[in-house]
Amino acid sequence: MDETKHNIKTIDLQSQHLKIKEEIDIAIQEVLRGAQFIKGPQVDQFQEHLEKYLNVHNVIPCGNGTDAIQLALMALDLPKQSEVIIPTLNYVSGADICVLLGLKPVFVDVDPKSFNVTSKETEKAITKNTKAIIVVHLYGQVAEMESIIEVAKANDLIVIEDTAQALGASVKLNEAFKKAGTIGDIGTTSFYPTKNLGGMGDGGAVFTNNDILALKMRQIAFQGQTKKYQYDIIGFNSRLDTIQAAILDVKLKYLDAYIQTKQEVANFYDRALVNHSGIEIPFVHDKSTHTYHQYTIKVKNRGEMINRLDSASIPWSIYYPSPLHLEKAFSYLNYQEGDLQNAESLCKQILSLPIHTELTEDQLEFVVEVLGD
Repeated sequence: MDETKHNIKTIDLQSQHLKIKEEIDIAIQEVLRGAQFIKGPQVDQFQEHLEKYLNVHNVIPCGNGTDAIQLALMALDLPKQSEVIIPTLNYVSGADICVLLGLKPVFVDVDPKSFNVTSKETEKAITKNTKAIIVVHLYGQVAEMESIIEVAKANDLIVIEDTAQALGASVKLNEAFKKAGTIGDIGTTSFYPTKNLGGMGDGGAVFTNNDILALKMRQIAFQGQTKKYQYDIIGFNSRLDTIQAAILDVKLKYLDAYIQTKQEVANFYDRALVNHSGIEIPFVHDKSTHTYHQYTIKVKNRGEMINRLDSASIPWSIYYPSPLHLEKAFSYLNYQEGDLQNAESLCKQILSLPIHTELTEDQLEFVVEVLGD
């Protein structure tokens, strides 16, 4: 079998782009003609369209997903050394920002099925110094927000939802559907090119229904200015440039279609792998959708599975190879191996297969064939 003919990529942004190239080119040309490369009208237009999509009062575009988390935490104005609960199976940005702002990240374990933080693990970690929870909707699966919100309200905690991998996911709450990131107090996201809604460079956003927090986050992102050269609070410079906003505004129209395509890819994998002796397919909550930013399986013998994929030139990834509580950067917090066992075990089992909008059935069949049974 000629394995090279399949040419499977981790993500195929080029092919995706070519399908909407004409629209993107027109949008970029409009920015070039107007020459308002910072804070041009396309930024406001994208903001309004994203607010409508999310059904949220306020969207504040910013420089990237990490800035979005920083804006959210700075707006809360928490006392130094306040504790912020954060899942240990996670990218580092939220924990980094906590430390840089003089806050204390408190790492918690995750559910071994959904890979997400739970209300139970959250409640166990709460102390008199706990002020906020960062809920990360990992791989595109929304966490159990209903029970997490109940715990937060009972303990007077702010909930920040990191939707960098789950933008576009929906959750059923009290017979109504809400978008991920609009359930807690503040939502954050990234527009990194590989995300569900990805630009052609960096970008991010925060969103909230709290008008007071929104006003403060806008001010912080504008160097703390209420108007030019009037500095009322400490801030920093974080903005989405006009070209990126124009590109994202075009791609926002296709976000649901992109998610649906990835769900179809995931369904193909699910059907083919559900009875595989060495694989556990991703869990999906019955009250939420899954965007499948990653299709992450649990495998019994990861080394063997990786060798199979490598031998067939099929790309794979591990998100993430080590839980944050065991990383050297956070050794001063004195976590030990065995403290958060679910995440530690998952980091030895998880494996992400290729999933993107341009995969063909022939390519998917080849991946499944290589994985065996």
